[in-house]
Amino acid sequence: MPDPAITRHARHLALPQVGADGQERIGASSALLIGAGGIGCSAASYLAASGVGHLVICDFDSVDATNLGRQILYGPDDVGQPKAEVAARRLGIINPDIEISAIANRLDDAELRNQVAAADIVLDGCDNFATRFQVNDACVEQSTCLVSGAAIRLEGQVAEFGPDYETSPCYRCFYKEADESLENCAGNGVLSPVPGVIGGLMAVEALKFLAGIESQRGVLRLFDGVSGEFRAVRVEKRSDCPACSSLRPQ
Repeated sequence: MPDPAITRHARHLALPQVGADGQERIGASSALLIGAGGIGCSAASYLAASGVGHLVICDFDSVDATNLGRQILYGPDDVGQPKAEVAARRLGIINPDIEISAIANRLDDAELRNQVAAADIVLDGCDNFATRFQVNDACVEQSTCLVSGAAIRLEGQVAEFGPDYETSPCYRCFYKEADESLENCAGNGVLSPVPGVIGGLMAVEALKFLAGIESQRGVLRLFDGVSGEFRAVRVEKRSDCPACSSLRPQ
């Protein structure tokens, strides 16, 4: 590890759970981030700062003035510009020593599968069930670990799934296809730091996975910003799940 990297990641190197081996694994890894909104901005900032070797940012939306209160990678001069491209530039300033790619268009199924196959981990912070299901299915197909996060009002949730989908649940095991009425921040509001909290927790789970730290998967962690409390709900593998039920242990 070069001397500048040793200095930058000194606090990681001091952690017995990470150390030099774990940090090298982080530096050799690739993460795909779906959605560069409030959650994605937070998660991506910590992944970049932590030295993830290749960070791919995927978002087809443009920066809007209403984003500026919570999406911390953007400023007033960025309004109207593609989020993925602006985020990639800002992340390059945070850590110029990693590779950052921007995808500013909506991915079709084949493109998404290719991106998921190339990644060591996928983080999904998008705001609609259709995309979440699409991302989940690609992760199940490619046996790729998925960290999912959502935030609204003063509430948030984080869960990690896979990559052993033969024996463990996936995102669809918890959310059925009929649950298409995903609420959004535009209609319901959100306290600005809540997506940041969720994005930070997603980065924690992603970095643990990449560094080889044991974590509890298949558990939905619910954050209540009013009480400041967390609640954990175990996700059971569904025998009729359309994504992972057909998989059998090897």
